[in-house]
Amino acid sequence: MGTYAVTGSASGMGAQVAERLRGEGHRVIGVDRADADVVADLSTPGGRQLAVDEVLSRCDGVLDGAVLAAGLGPKRGAERTIVEVNVLGVTDLLTGWRPALAAADKAKVVVFGSNSTTSTPLVPRRAVRQLLRGDTEGAARVIRRRRQLAPPVAYAASKLAVSQWCRRHAVAAEWAGEGIRVNLLAPGPVLTPLLRSQLSSSTGKQVRSFPVPAREYGTPEQIADWVAVMLSPAADFMVGSVITVDGGTEALLRPGDWPSRLPLRELPRMLWTMARAPKRGQVADYSEV
Repeated sequence: MGTYAVTGSASGMGAQVAERLRGEGHRVIGVDRADADVVADLSTPGGRQLAVDEVLSRCDGVLDGAVLAAGLGPKRGAERTIVEVNVLGVTDLLTGWRPALAAADKAKVVVFGSNSTTSTPLVPRRAVRQLLRGDTEGAARVIRRRRQLAPPVAYAASKLAVSQWCRRHAVAAEWAGEGIRVNLLAPGPVLTPLLRSQLSSSTGKQVRSFPVPAREYGTPEQIADWVAVMLSPAADFMVGSVITVDGGTEALLRPGDWPSRLPLRELPRMLWTMARAPKRGQVADYSEV
């Protein structure tokens, strides 16, 4: 049995994941703003550092996996908080936990993204770049220029940034090279307290009319099943992947965008990366074949 850190463990999908892992006999270190093993506010630097330190203290230096499910949805006036929690609440914690993950045997990390990354228009590239640099204040300023659209844009920008951060780091020597498998799960509408509040809010009509070809919403139990697979040995060969579980929304809205051919402008970078891979140890070991 392993030891897993789960953020957002007090409610919604995070709570279901924690319950599933405990039911399988694993030790779970839950992180949330209340009702958790580690009570920490991930919207503040101090809260994020507390989460890092407390989990490391409780796991005895070894983490078999981590599930980063904590996140904030769109809310007017909370753009800075949204990006702090959804981006730094992942990147700061994973950076701090990395040595403990590397100390395990093929540790697995599942980060919660969102299908909003591919279905929300007018997300400023500049804001995403700033978030990747950790400049949440600057990103929030840019996002607020979208006025009425600022809340959903903040959410989508945060999920875009954290997805790109994870994919870039997942393949690095200090992550994949140390046996840590980092992947993302991108859900669509899942019936959590957050979705319930949106359905009963002034934007409820728009939420109900959002296209979902499966004609049903997702459940936390379904998402926990996916997380379980992504934490299992079945994911040993899975690195930097984004698994979309959204009832078909992404495929309906953008059927021709993925998979897509390699743009010619990316060819030099691809060839350079391939040439450097052997020296950087980014090739498979076929010595026993």
